[in-house]
Amino acid sequence: MKTEYLLMGILVMAGMTYLIRVTPMVLFRKKINHKWVKSFLYYVPYVVLSAMTFPAIFSSTGSKLSASFGCVAAMILAYFKRSLLTVALGAAITAFLVQLAGF
Repeated sequence: MKTEYLLMGILVMAGMTYLIRVTPMVLFRKKINHKWVKSFLYYVPYVVLSAMTFPAIFSSTGSKLSASFGCVAAMILAYFKRSLLTVALGAAITAFLVQLAGF
């Protein structure tokens, strides 16, 4: 890989990151009081995290079925407010057992 190409890529990524962070501050100078907009902005981090996580879940195992079982196990454990470590281990163990069973 050429050094110029690498430096240009870093520069473009830095510029885009800067624009993403500065644009809201430029557009919204006053405090946001609109109920719908505040509600929308409240859920943005959760949606972005889900959009990044779910494709990784279903491509992490050799089987979509074992990944689905692991995902459901994680959702159930999270619903009952278990710790992050418990949720992760429960999902991994469930996916492992489903694959071990031959699915």
